[in-house]
Amino acid sequence: MSRILVFVLLLFSVCSFGQQIPQYSQFSRNQFAINPAAAGVDNAPQISLAGRWQWLGVDDGPRTTVLSFSMPLTIKPKYYNPGIRTSSGPIKINKDLSRNLKHCVGGQIIADQYGAFRKLALSGSYAIHFPVGEKNTFSFGLKAGLSNNAFLASKAQVLNVLDNSQQYTDNTYSNYVSNQSNKYILDLGAGMYFYGQGFYVGFAAQQLTRDIVEFGVGSANFNPQVHYSLMGGYRWKLNNELTLKPNLLVKYMNPAPLSIDVNLQAEYKEWMWIGVGYRHTDAVIGMFGLQVNNRFKIGYSFDFSISRFKKYSSGGHELMLGLNLGN
Repeated sequence: MSRILVFVLLLFSVCSFGQQIPQYSQFSRNQFAINPAAAGVDNAPQISLAGRWQWLGVDDGPRTTVLSFSMPLTIKPKYYNPGIRTSSGPIKINKDLSRNLKHCVGGQIIADQYGAFRKLALSGSYAIHFPVGEKNTFSFGLKAGLSNNAFLASKAQVLNVLDNSQQYTDNTYSNYVSNQSNKYILDLGAGMYFYGQGFYVGFAAQQLTRDIVEFGVGSANFNPQVHYSLMGGYRWKLNNELTLKPNLLVKYMNPAPLSIDVNLQAEYKEWMWIGVGYRHTDAVIGMFGLQVNNRFKIGYSFDFSISRFKKYSSGGHELMLGLNLGN
């Protein structure tokens, strides 16, 4: 019985302090997934689908899928009229944002599973963008939604059952499974975002209400914590063909240590990019992507584990697909 309790406690510690909020290696290419205030910064409807597979080599390692959508409520086609493009070459995504007050909306669907725990989340976002001076813009965004947290008994492995062919009964564990958790939690978030020609910086907080509003059945405490993130980046144009883009993401959740992601991307003719990143004490990241045409982009990254966990896992994949629906 003690081994069962230790296993459950360890699994909950992973849930509570390591995987409550999905992490992204390509965060600079899908900033709305982290900060609701980034909705509509490209001044066109955007759809993004991202998948992340962590802890390769470990059964039931974290798997995350995120579908997001954002758009400005007022779109001015005169700024962006690409037509239909199927050939490669320089891609001009609209950067001349409206200097008027701008309202934007968005939404996210997240499916996150790690071991015997699963989280499904649905949220909607609103952001308002204010011109600051002649070239810069400040935005403030809010996110509201529900997350469903569940314990999957079929995925749990009890360590003191050495032979599955034998009949085994444990009343305490049986009672726990019969009262397995399936809870809904109100999820609120907020963010600020400041951007202009060649730079961006943003701050966001998620799970602000923790478990104040919660309903459902089960005895488990999923213990949601407030997550803070600070990200920024700069666009350094070397010449007409090559641009360098350094990006930084700092995340914090009490009582976990500070998490720092940094990467440098080289972009060729606003069409293709490659990059390298580093997540402090965790992974070295390689990434590349392609703007296939004015509508579609694809990005891929691989995390090479450098932590003590590398003995058990070779790393993780991340794939991102983006669709621009601007007229």
